[in-house]
Amino acid sequence: MKIKNILFILCFITSLTTFAHDGWYNILNEGGNNKGQKCTDAIQKTIEKASKNGGGTIFFPAGEYLTGALTLRSNITIHLDSGALLKFSENFDDFLPYVEMRYEGIVMKSFQPLFYAKDVENITIRGRGVIDGQGKAWWNEVYRIETAKEPLPPTKYQTMWEEQNKGLYTEPYYKRTVDKKFFRPSFFQAYNCKNIMIEGVTFQNSPFWTINPEFCDNVTVTGISIFNPHSPNTDGINPSSCTNVHISNCHISVGDDCITIKSGRDGDGRKYGKATENVTITNCTMLSGHGGVVIGSEMSGGIKKITISNCVFDGTDRGIRIKSARGRGGVVEDIRVDNIVMKNIKEEAFVLSLFYDKGTQVEPVTEKTPIFRNIHMSNITASNVNKAGQILGITEMPIQNITFSNINIDGKEGFTVNTATDVEFHDVKVNATVGSSFKISDSKNVILDNVGSSTPIKNVPVIKLDNVSNVLINNNFPFNPTDIFIEVDGKETKNIFLKNNVLNNVTTKIKKGASLDKKAIIE
Repeated sequence: MKIKNILFILCFITSLTTFAHDGWYNILNEGGNNKGQKCTDAIQKTIEKASKNGGGTIFFPAGEYLTGALTLRSNITIHLDSGALLKFSENFDDFLPYVEMRYEGIVMKSFQPLFYAKDVENITIRGRGVIDGQGKAWWNEVYRIETAKEPLPPTKYQTMWEEQNKGLYTEPYYKRTVDKKFFRPSFFQAYNCKNIMIEGVTFQNSPFWTINPEFCDNVTVTGISIFNPHSPNTDGINPSSCTNVHISNCHISVGDDCITIKSGRDGDGRKYGKATENVTITNCTMLSGHGGVVIGSEMSGGIKKITISNCVFDGTDRGIRIKSARGRGGVVEDIRVDNIVMKNIKEEAFVLSLFYDKGTQVEPVTEKTPIFRNIHMSNITASNVNKAGQILGITEMPIQNITFSNINIDGKEGFTVNTATDVEFHDVKVNATVGSSFKISDSKNVILDNVGSSTPIKNVPVIKLDNVSNVLINNNFPFNPTDIFIEVDGKETKNIFLKNNVLNNVTTKIKKGASLDKKAIIE
């Protein structure tokens, strides 16, 4: 009997020994503490220890932890248990030395991101804990620099930045940002990595962008929550120059854009020439933020093959926003947006604009010319929006091949389309309280198929056309009494076709402007 007990104890001890070396590292057994005392060295040493053993999981039990910047290695998992709170230091020295990173589409040397990984694979952050970037100190430093009425003496961080970024070129319009010489770190930036998983945890109070993979492949972000208060540039999830990105089941309320897809800025972005492509975004809820899902404006490497589906935007400034400007270059194409509900949108439900940097002039088409094409929106409901949408191309490169299908919008203003080609509206109802539901100008190859308003406004046309060509208006049947259905004007207007419309409830079917050619409309 005693021998059996001894054997049992030996087996138990052996199992414990095996468990202790099975790749699971409890940070409390590795020199860390859960009392809020800084333990950066213990955490980083444990990451290095696990890495030398081929990888492993760094486990944070419930409690409060404090750390500086952490560098992740291949095959490392950071696991925060329920009740674990991991805080990052407010001391900028804890994010030195400067590392190679990307800031707003420009590769440079600056502060190490809170979680940083470079040239590694198979990295994971997961669990049910909370990670707090304590970003207020970083925000306040930006405010201090921006609001100074007189030149300030440089800080050591600004001097370091200048010394380590000699020869860095940016376009003149970006000078105001570069002159700060202070670039906050992202919460999580993986640089040239693959096989990334972020799952379940809550991120809050990011110094800058929150989840920011750069030049990465196979990125999955699922089931996380991000909470950043009103604060500068605290975007939620920003993949840039990445391929095969999967974002799902996330809840986001931030100080800037909720999810933004990017690929580098201007010449620097074109130099690397790495597009963001093969991206799926689904089953997410977005509350506070400048935009629900945004593409650009840093898109110089190109952005393509993107799907956005089954999401709710409630309270964002804009819903879907695609933005760029002359000088960026790059192509945004093959975008699908489907099954979205929007409410309480402070500005536009949809924006496609090539005038993000205002005041630019017409120029020849070159590699600096941005291109938007093959973008399709469908099955969308939006209520209490300020403006249904805006499409704004540039003369030398109109926005191309855009469709809106099965869309219902209640808001103050309708759609405006300017400098675009191959634009189609199918089964779209826009109940505007001010102005026309559809205003289209300086565009060609347009289809308005079963469109209208349930609340037409007296003496205001539902559809207003100016300097357009090759327009088909068909299958329209206004249910409610309508004062003016279509108003057409412009010397360049031609080939306006009206087919299969039932306009019995309309007082004035077509209002013709003084400059309109008599042969422009074909019924």
